Amino acid sequence: MPSALESPEGGEEDILHYEEIEDDAVSPMDLSELLKEGTKESHDRAENTQFVKDFLKGRIKKELFKLATVALYFTYSALEEEMDRNKDNPLFAPLYFPVELHRREALAKDLKYFYGEDWKEKIQCSEATQQYVDRIHHVGQHEPELLVAHAYTRYMGDLSGGQVLKKVAQRALKLPSTEEGIQFYVFDNISNAQQFKQLYRARMNALDLDKNTKERIVEEANKAFRFNMQVFDELDKIGRWLGEEAQDGGFPVHDGKGDIRKCPYYADKLGTASPSCPFHAAVGLARQPLVQLVLAACMAVAAGAAAWYIL
Repeated sequence: MPSALESPEGGEEDILHYEEIEDDAVSPMDLSELLKEGTKESHDRAENTQFVKDFLKGRIKKELFKLATVALYFTYSALEEEMDRNKDNPLFAPLYFPVELHRREALAKDLKYFYGEDWKEKIQCSEATQQYVDRIHHVGQHEPELLVAHAYTRYMGDLSGGQVLKKVAQRALKLPSTEEGIQFYVFDNISNAQQFKQLYRARMNALDLDKNTKERIVEEANKAFRFNMQVFDELDKIGRWLGEEAQDGGFPVHDGKGDIRKCPYYADKLGTASPSCPFHAAVGLARQPLVQLVLAACMAVAAGAAAWYIL
């Protein structure tokens, strides 16, 4: 398999030597340093969202993990579509690593594992994810130089903290050791993540960008973090109303069919509908043991009255 060191064709002229791209000569004005310093606060806030903190502690419900995977699928589908569109644009081309980085196919495998062969019919893009997706498409089509910010935010994170999340998810959800369900975190074509990240930063620093464009990229990276945090918050709100697992009873959950934003249950819980859904409220109430006892007693009384009336 081709690695980060060479092109798929393996031609000698395409081979990159890591000793040529060490970080020893990094300048404070290099894009990689500006992004690192300029997004530090956003990065810390993202790590401290309730969803991420719970995830890191292994408190991740399977149904919620599936919804997070759906959000990632739509996000990376948009990102990689725009990367493909701009693969020859000199403002982005040096960062185009489809073989090493692209995640869409891996996420499709994960969704097939969780939802079955007809997974495409069972998923919908949530409201927060759609806003993220729309921004990526806008950038890719109108401000391609800012696409760097979205690629940096996602892929560098996947190669860093994402590897920790992979182990946590596998253990907490009791996923197979053969890595089904977590293919998103598996980068088969990157043999050394640390060295690849050095290469990626060196490519970023070599982009022909003026000071103003670099500042705009840093600003866009902070926007990317905010979009991610909005998705985390959305998932956290859903998670508060999920039982230990959807199939274990409790309140009914969205079955994946149709638009999740139009589901009365989710709309109510996410604050997008003013009244709560009477059907779901009634079903949820009816499942309470005390209520069931009262209902049973009422049914018995009603049956007795009906029998007396007939006689």
